Amino acid sequence: MAEVRFEWDPKKDEENQEKHGVSFAMAQFAFADSRRVIAEDLSHSSSEKRHYCFGWINGGILTVRFTFRDDAIRIFGAGYWRKGRRIYERENKIHRRTSRRPKSRS
Repeated sequence: MAEVRFEWDPKKDEENQEKHGVSFAMAQFAFADSRRVIAEDLSHSSSEKRHYCFGWINGGILTVRFTFRDDAIRIFGAGYWRKGRRIYERENKIHRRTSRRPKSRS
């Protein structure tokens, strides 16, 4: 298996930790989730393609924003966001229980 190399801007990592409470060093582990979901960021208009990785880490679904650059995965954002959790659950066919009360019989 090929070795994967990760990189990031240390200042961006620090900003992400302050804003979202997640280090990019921890965000790498989303890629190790065997059920991870990788999606292209179609809303970002740039000459460089951007992607999302949704993976299970520390009891939650982490969304990692990244791009491929010079044979490395360059991380530029990470956080626990509801939309990422919904995508992960949908793609992995995970159904969450609802807290609806049963209808009373009259």
